[in-house]
Amino acid sequence: MESTKVLDAKGLACPMPIVKTKKAMNDLVSGEVLEIHATDKGAKNDLAAWAKSGGHELVKHEEDGDVLKFWIKKA
Repeated sequence: MESTKVLDAKGLACPMPIVKTKKAMNDLVSGEVLEIHATDKGAKNDLAAWAKSGGHELVKHEEDGDVLKFWIKKA
């Protein structure tokens, strides 16, 4: 999946992955994709809920070992 920017949130506990995602999304324009790498298991539900509440699209998510990867398209 093609992403505009990659955010490394590995090792961060809730709510920091969301805080950093929100900040990174502010730097993107509509239609661009942010790729997030996190290790906090809570990020799976948190990022999906955050994207939906903001009108963004969680395009894809996958697990690569201990790393959770998310692709969110900015609304």
